[in-house]
Order: sequence, then C-alpha cells, then structure tokens
Amino acid sequence: MDLITGYLGIQLRNPLVASAGPFGRTVDGVRRLADAGVGAVVLASLFEEQFDREAGAPDAVRERGYVPPGAQLHGPRGYLELVTKSVAAVDVPVIASLNGATTGGWTSYASAIEQAGASAIELNLYFPQADPLTPGPEVEHRLIEVLGTVKAAVTIPVAVKISPYLSSPGEVALRLDGVGADGLVLFNRFMQTGIDPETLRVDATFELSRPADAAFGRMWIARLHGRVNASLAASTGVDEARDVAAYLLAGADVVMTTSALLRHGVEHAETLLDGLVGWMNRKGFESLGQVRGMLAEPVARDGAGELGEDSDRTGYLTALHQATSKYILGGG
Repeated sequence: MDLITGYLGIQLRNPLVASAGPFGRTVDGVRRLADAGVGAVVLASLFEEQFDREAGAPDAVRERGYVPPGAQLHGPRGYLELVTKSVAAVDVPVIASLNGATTGGWTSYASAIEQAGASAIELNLYFPQADPLTPGPEVEHRLIEVLGTVKAAVTIPVAVKISPYLSSPGEVALRLDGVGADGLVLFNRFMQTGIDPETLRVDATFELSRPADAAFGRMWIARLHGRVNASLAASTGVDEARDVAAYLLAGADVVMTTSALLRHGVEHAETLLDGLVGWMNRKGFESLGQVRGMLAEPVARDGAGELGEDSDRTGYLTALHQATSKYILGGG
C-alpha cells in the first residue's frame, strides 16, 4: 500500500505526524516516535519566555502563564541541541516548533533553528486573548505579521498553527497562504479554565483531545482543500484509524496527533497506520491520492465554493431534524 505523501514540500513515508508534545522534548522520545512509524516529528514548542529562563529570570517565565510550576524548561541553547541531535538520530523529518513573543524573538530563533538542521519550522501562534477590548482584526493582523517576518528570515518551509477562535478562520487561513505559509495546521488548542466548587479555586488545565473535537478542523480542511497552495495538516481529535481516514477524506495532507500517543502509548502509531491500510484495502484504495479530498467541498471555477451559506443553513436544519427525531421523538 502506497502511503507516501508530501508536506511542506517534503516527502514523508506516511501521513501520520507526531505533533508537538512531551515525546518531542528529548532525543530518546523523538527516536521512539520514529521507530513507531510516524512520517515526521514536530518537537515540543520553544517559547520565547524560556529565553528569559536562560538569562536568569525563571519567575518572569511562570508569571506569563506559559509554563506550569515544576515543569522542566530547556532554554534556546538546549533546544537547538535537541534539534541537531534529533535530526542525526532519526531518518524522518524533524520539524521545530516556535512560539515567540517579540519580532526579534521570532526571527532570531527561527534562523538559529534553521542552522541547527530542522527540516521545517512550525509557528505555534498561541495568542490567547483575555482582554475583551482587544479588536479581532488586531489579533489576526499579528498572525500575518509574524509569518511575514519569519519567512523573510529563513529559507526552510514554515507552517503556521492557528487557533479556531478567530472571527473567520478560513479568511485568516487564506491570508496566511497569500503571505507564503508553506503549511496550515488546523487547529491549535488552548488550555481550559476549570472552577472547583469545593476548593473555590480556578485552575488552568489542558486535557487530551477526543474524536468529537475534530469536527471543526475537519470542516475547515474540507473547505480549504483546493483553495490554498499551503499544505493542510489536521490536528486535534485523532484517536483511531477512522479519525485519520476522515481527515484525509476531507483533504488533509497529513494528520497529526499527540493525545492518542499519550493515551495509548507511542506504539499506537503503528495501530493507526495498520488501521488506515486496512480501511484503504476494504474500500479498494491503492494510494493516498485516491483518498485525499474525496469528500472535500467542491471548488467552483471562479475559486468560490459551490456550497455556500444557503447550503450551511440547509445542513443545519437537517441536522436539527435528525437530532429531534432521534432524541426527542425516539426515531432511529
């Protein structure tokens, strides 16, 4: 079975990519991921606040809320060493993940990461907006600006991982594509705020994704397939082979996961790939090219989608009717 795919202009042996997570913090973890069969590995993110840690200001890092107390932080020197050693240790592409906070931070460390040997850079655009007075266009403009500055500083491919919480994720994706994004990773996940009625405390948590979380990203991948030059990477909601297949049918070039590997173990990557091959065999597919985008939204000749707002409303009404029949009226 031919599972070869392309991502960011790089050929991968299969479409399953280990997204940024705990396994990507060490060379041994990266090696385990590659041995499990993934097509590429995205290292854990380097946050610019960690640069301060190396300069002797760890308290400032924690006050910004990016890193929990007790977490092991690797400054930029350690991260660059991780990149170099990981590239030497495995035979799959190693993609660095960078989350800057200033223009200088984005560009200087992107260049250093390129020199360290990374195959590509994934910009983890984690900009949670807690200020209700921050205008939406201001947030979106910052994403475009960051991509432009990094693209001007490096020659290796640059992917952008964005949040679903934008006024129009599709329009922002098109703008990022226009600026030159080599890949779009849909979507980032923010930490969740929990309130404990017993302890009367507010806690920041980060839960593993579930298959139900894939619906929004799958919808936008299906709508962007054929409309952008950038590669499309699915992220969030992958647990079984059927989840990988669904993303590919929507039009994803690669499917990323960390939650499934944390939940079931690194070896689950092999289970996902075997399941994908089994599904393709059952359906009579011989290559990913026959699968990818099969159920994407059609693109009209003028570039606009053939399915528009009216179709969305019709689908919504149909879904409401089906839910009413199943849960209220007792229908099948």
